[in-house]
Amino acid sequence: MRYRKLGSTGLTVSEIGFGTIPVLKGSVPVLPDYYNLSDAEALAVMEHARSLGCNLYDTAIVPEYGDAELKLGKFAASLDRGEIVISDKARFYDGNDMYRAVETSCENLGTWADVYFVHQVDFDSQNQVFGRGGALDALTELKTRGLIRHTGIASHYYDILLRAASDSRVDVLQGSGNLLERGMLDRIEKEPLFRGKGLLVNKVYAAGLLPAFFPVETLLDTVLSYPVSSALIGIGTVKQADAAMGFRPDSPDKIPSFGQVLSALERYYSPIPCDRCQRCVCPHGTEIHTVFRQYQYYFLGKEHWALRKLNMGIEESARLCRACETMECVAMCPMRLLIPLEMEKIRRLVESHYSPGYSK
Repeated sequence: MRYRKLGSTGLTVSEIGFGTIPVLKGSVPVLPDYYNLSDAEALAVMEHARSLGCNLYDTAIVPEYGDAELKLGKFAASLDRGEIVISDKARFYDGNDMYRAVETSCENLGTWADVYFVHQVDFDSQNQVFGRGGALDALTELKTRGLIRHTGIASHYYDILLRAASDSRVDVLQGSGNLLERGMLDRIEKEPLFRGKGLLVNKVYAAGLLPAFFPVETLLDTVLSYPVSSALIGIGTVKQADAAMGFRPDSPDKIPSFGQVLSALERYYSPIPCDRCQRCVCPHGTEIHTVFRQYQYYFLGKEHWALRKLNMGIEESARLCRACETMECVAMCPMRLLIPLEMEKIRRLVESHYSPGYSK
């Protein structure tokens, strides 16, 4: 295991972090294929990861992510607290709600959180989060109290992470990226505002789909070739910990280019050459890059999930795209994708394959 600085926090973290969602017990909406681990089983997997050099454990508040936070607290209690770095989060945007959430998390953990994130900040919630009396103000106050050591913003959106990077109250960022969806990481790498901020990256396996198409070593080395602090991997078994945290040479194999990744996937389906750089801003509000992502995930193995998501708006999105006169998104796209044609292709896919039984 190798280690990296977590921005300017003074913390050093393992370059592979332990995502605790798979150690939960019970059915949780965010993880349909859960592992249902007991406390003893969960602690054994976390300890095995620690024996491989992992010192960063990422969790989220109960009950959204089941009892993973509670299990991590029990694991922390079995160690010298300074041996691990705990990253926690809650999806609350109001300052009062976030304040209570952090207090609850610390009770569940039985200790402080080294980093606490406002989770899944989006365009609808960002002004409340960053505004006066918002969640970020609450985290800043909790930091002065010592309940948390550092503040964080977690988002799937580049523009929101950029706003957080320019805010002196924010210590650490958490975003998503992988060898297929690398556009946001490319932009972060080139933007000076991100320097000095810790950066944790999730979705490295793309919801567990990419290891069926690419070696785990390649997936990890690709993300770690960027200026990130740690790649967060959901770990639910000893085998998964070994795969993610086992020995890897100091000089990784050549990182595949985006074109090479597309060529590899073309053996299975016709991928849309979108790396989710998020430059394609639609005047009608369609998240084009998210629609394209769901199309990719349909062919990568999340058929039912992707169809359900796409069916929630693709008919209207495709109609608006056909009627659009400016086509600003095409001009913005570095790949020069003919976005209206791609949207129509996805609409036809949903129309021909969607079963109403998936709507619930």
